[in-house]
Amino acid sequence: MKPIQSGAGDRELYARLFDLDRSLEEITPLYFQAPLAPPIAADKEGRQVDLKLAWQAFDTLRRQSDWVLVEALGGLGTPVTWEITVADLARDWGLPTVLVVPVKLGAIAQAVANVALARHAGVNLKGIVLNCTQPRSEAEISDLSSIDLIQSLTNIPVLGVIPYLTEPTDLTKLAQVASNLEIEQLLPLSW
Repeated sequence: MKPIQSGAGDRELYARLFDLDRSLEEITPLYFQAPLAPPIAADKEGRQVDLKLAWQAFDTLRRQSDWVLVEALGGLGTPVTWEITVADLARDWGLPTVLVVPVKLGAIAQAVANVALARHAGVNLKGIVLNCTQPRSEAEISDLSSIDLIQSLTNIPVLGVIPYLTEPTDLTKLAQVASNLEIEQLLPLSW
């Protein structure tokens, strides 16, 4: 589930890749045309970000499924409404949270800042995953996003690195990459 989406992208990809047996509206109950922060996109459409609708969709999925993976929209500081951020939503919904940090210059600072925000907001932060959005050597990954340094500065486990995927829609490759993440540290994920 992606509760809110601005612009085309993720929900369409999920519907194409996975046999979710869900409508686009169930996958993403709040959709805005413009690829902007939700409160700005909503204003441009003369609408509001109705989190009650998103919560109801999430609650329905949660009752129908053993588990629900909720993808946010940007980092924890991304605005959801004019008053709240993704961090606030993760806290309010009681979501066990994994922070995904792109491997690039500034990755360490981004991880530290987002962990600080998570702590300040009371987010149940379970771990960090590093994501290569472009091809990177092992040395580059280590230099740009030192796992030891991130863990030392944040006291949050780094669950692994997602390498650059030339074909990110290859489900076999995605499953292989996911199997390399230390997700057992996330269990149990209870509400």
